[in-house]
Amino acid sequence: MKAQNIKRFLQKELNGWWIISMIGAAIILLPILFVFFSLFQEPNENWMHVKQYLLTNFLFNTFTLMTITGLVTACLGVTLAWLIAAYDFPLKKFFRWGLILPLAIPPYIAAYTYRTMLGYTGVIQVTLRNTFDYQVNPELLSVSSLRGAIFVFSLFLFPYVYIITKAYLENQSTAYIENARVLGSKPLAVFFRVVLPLSRPAIIGGVVLVIYEVLSDYGVTSYFGIQTITTAIFQTWFGMYDVDTAMRLAAWLMVIVVGLFILERMLRKQRRYNLSNKTRPLSPKQLKGLPALAAFSYCSIVFAFGFLIPFVQLLSWAKLTFHKVWDESFITLLYQTIYVALISTILILIIAVIVANVSRTHSTFSYVLSKLVTSGYSIPGAIVAIGVLAIFISLDQWLAPLYSYMGYGNAPLILSLSIVMLIVGYTIRFMATGFNAIEVGFEKVGIKYAEASRMLGKNVTKTFFKIDLPLMKGAIVSGFILTFVEITKELPLVLLLRPFNFETLSTKTYQYAKDELIYEASITSLMIIAISALSVVVIQMIDKKKVER
Repeated sequence: MKAQNIKRFLQKELNGWWIISMIGAAIILLPILFVFFSLFQEPNENWMHVKQYLLTNFLFNTFTLMTITGLVTACLGVTLAWLIAAYDFPLKKFFRWGLILPLAIPPYIAAYTYRTMLGYTGVIQVTLRNTFDYQVNPELLSVSSLRGAIFVFSLFLFPYVYIITKAYLENQSTAYIENARVLGSKPLAVFFRVVLPLSRPAIIGGVVLVIYEVLSDYGVTSYFGIQTITTAIFQTWFGMYDVDTAMRLAAWLMVIVVGLFILERMLRKQRRYNLSNKTRPLSPKQLKGLPALAAFSYCSIVFAFGFLIPFVQLLSWAKLTFHKVWDESFITLLYQTIYVALISTILILIIAVIVANVSRTHSTFSYVLSKLVTSGYSIPGAIVAIGVLAIFISLDQWLAPLYSYMGYGNAPLILSLSIVMLIVGYTIRFMATGFNAIEVGFEKVGIKYAEASRMLGKNVTKTFFKIDLPLMKGAIVSGFILTFVEITKELPLVLLLRPFNFETLSTKTYQYAKDELIYEASITSLMIIAISALSVVVIQMIDKKKVER
């Protein structure tokens, strides 16, 4: 009976779309599994040294960054989301989208900007000495520490919590909050007794995204000299030239990620979103006097430190070095960034469209398939890079006889030194970004039109191009922009997988900062911020459409 069911399924559903979906899922999953199974291989001497003397410190710093950053971003994101969702005060409409702008500045750019600003020769200490004749203790303003990394991560990653929590409060908790107000509960009581318990799923979801970003980071921790598992991966790779130890460290990092994912599911198991199409937006209360001033000041301070101050500082540095940086080599750098991001984004969207179109017609199968293709986003870039590199080295070894026959030598590295490896890494890492946008688009379109087309004798491909694609243009554009921006900002993965002498805006920015050429790094940083601001605009447009509906 089971064999007949399987045969019937294959005859009915097996087509090019289904096959490509399976291949895409396998490509995404294979490098991740390759890293995981390295835990079961025989360790070498370098790993035994790392395990005995260094691993405890790596784990302590990693967990400290995760825990404290998660708590601080939760406090910032939830309080700001509550103010924007529940109250009216001066410049609220501006802060509504302005508080998303810190996401446009990657943490590694913020790290070198604040370190230079707060340094002995930075604008803060120079102004205090020359203008106010005040000598401040440099240690008080130093951010090159675990404390400084927490400051940077919290200030530039809290929008993840803010966006998700704000959307939930505005659309899914209206009745409970308004009932509490009618019953005479004071604002603090409403916040602690109603808002926080109701928003727990949104808060957990946002904090988990923040922690994923912290685990993926290499720019901030390496620049501040903090030893984490991610920095250890780079050190064993580039310092010891030991891929096996780097893979084992990546495997342990992946164990942390999987454990975090399981913990999130356990915490949210009994508290899920109660989505309803009949909900109405929360009616904000007007603040006046001191409360209005306090809300305005709080939002202003966070916006200033999270975007305005570093952005203005980068602009002032850019004026000093524009003539030195903006030349033919910079145009080449910009071309390489756009070129590789464009190819990767197009590939991601093609696979995302195929997988999403296949998965919407099945229940259990669609759930499993969607989880497989989006698993790369929760895996840090260093893990993806290690897995991709290991796979490509194995491919080169397998193809060595062919290379030898073609005149490339006995054991050359062809694929492992090509841009193809970087594109595959981008595709695995950011498939979730494109897929989620496409999946939302398919959910809005529904399946009625596609089913009608199939009943009229059209196959899956003709139905998609004639019916679904015209209705999906908005979702495809949104997915393209968001994916392109994420690829442009990525640092750890491109540092590990880029071909020799291949630079992007992110790697050049990091190299400038590493060489203490901070002023020169401002031009490339501003380009990244300008591109990243596109994602903020897209998020704001989507949010505006939801509010209008």
